[in-house]
Amino acid sequence: MNMQDYFSDRANGMKRSVIRELLKLTAKPGIISFAGGLPAPATFPVDYVEAAVESVIENEHATALQYGPTEGDVRLREDLAIIMRTDGIKTSPDHILITTASQQGLDLVAKIFFNPGDTCITGSPTYLGGLQAFNSYQGVSVGVELDEHGMIPEKLQETIEKLEREGRRPRFIYIIPDFQNPAGVTIPESRRKEILEIAHRGKYLIVEDTPYRQLRYSGEHQPTFQSMDPDMVLSLYTFSKIMLPGFRLGWACGPHWLVDKMVMAKQAVDLCTPPFNQAITHAMLVNGALEKGLEKTIALYSRKKDIMLECLAKEFADMPTVKWTKPEGGLFLWLTLPDGMSADDLFPKAVDENVAYVPGSAFFPNNDDHQSMRLNFSYASEEQIAEGVKRLAGVVRENR
Repeated sequence: MNMQDYFSDRANGMKRSVIRELLKLTAKPGIISFAGGLPAPATFPVDYVEAAVESVIENEHATALQYGPTEGDVRLREDLAIIMRTDGIKTSPDHILITTASQQGLDLVAKIFFNPGDTCITGSPTYLGGLQAFNSYQGVSVGVELDEHGMIPEKLQETIEKLEREGRRPRFIYIIPDFQNPAGVTIPESRRKEILEIAHRGKYLIVEDTPYRQLRYSGEHQPTFQSMDPDMVLSLYTFSKIMLPGFRLGWACGPHWLVDKMVMAKQAVDLCTPPFNQAITHAMLVNGALEKGLEKTIALYSRKKDIMLECLAKEFADMPTVKWTKPEGGLFLWLTLPDGMSADDLFPKAVDENVAYVPGSAFFPNNDDHQSMRLNFSYASEEQIAEGVKRLAGVVRENR
């Protein structure tokens, strides 16, 4: 009997996360992993969590341990509206939906927009979790080339025109504008305006995924797409990278008509995001946990990023054809091998030398780039970064 006969076409089209599978391989003792997107445990605000849990249990257990509204705790949504207004986004709690991290936001986007075979536009490369969410609802991701300043407007226009000619109008444009995962690049304001102009002409919705925006280490903040056009932009955020990944809390902000449809879709999934986690997070925000925590996190990650860049320059000094991005923030950088080398083929050899990364092909809609890899600098210690880059350079050198 063919077990696939039991499943829907949608279920049979689902794929395991490459990163989650790789993390199993890299769990062996002694390995230095640059593969995951894990925050450093040293950044977790444990004292704030402890105090908030005690307060919530003592003062509001009757509501915090009960079911809650699908939209989320109104106090937390008010907190988030204030946070977003300080970033130039004029919004209100009615335009915010609390999600089970931003990954649920991506899932809900795919759920409400895709019919089987519908297209969307993404970067090429782009976030693997986005590709996975879109694929799980039988959406087709069409990649647009990036350069050192993110998605290229001319390539975006060409891609849209091609899809329109084929009768495959894209449902939305998916963009990670700040310290893009995986490439680490940031779209400057001038280019954001160009992309918005293209979206306006075709009346395309932009889905702005911005989990790392607050983690800037150098350069100037760029305005969000949401602040530039609140009527046609849906923004997805998460606490996972800026405060606590284990709470699985995020939020979506956008036009009310769109957020309302996401609320309906979420009701069929989990009814509501855990009220207990929301109440704790609200108490932590009131006590300043986010602002104080970000100062510590930015200082730590900025130093780790600089160390990785210094080590790459040192260890690859004799291999000038190896290139990498120099991110101004976030958690990742993107390394490109010399022509003819495959990061996929190199991966098992790197694991044999106790160093790991994510092959870049996982981040392309068609898995068509095998020359690059994503390196994370937030999780490993400073000593591990130095040793891991040394091991990686040795593997590349031996296999040129």
